Amino acid sequence: MDTYSLLRMFADSWALLALALFFVGMIIWVFRPGSTAEHLDSANIPFRHEKKPACDDEKNGAHIKEART
Repeated sequence: MDTYSLLRMFADSWALLALALFFVGMIIWVFRPGSTAEHLDSANIPFRHEKKPACDDEKNGAHIKEART
């Protein structure tokens, strides 16, 4: 049996099953009962500095440095 046929047979059976199980597992992980707080925190990232924008330089009180090129 040549390599192509062997890999094709693997992809048609076990790889398909593994990817389907991975997909179902990810759906279950995303919709688990304890993940609501994490999703709400992620959804509110753009609004964290709504009242006062993050500073860009040191003299305005910036305490977080970014690597810029």
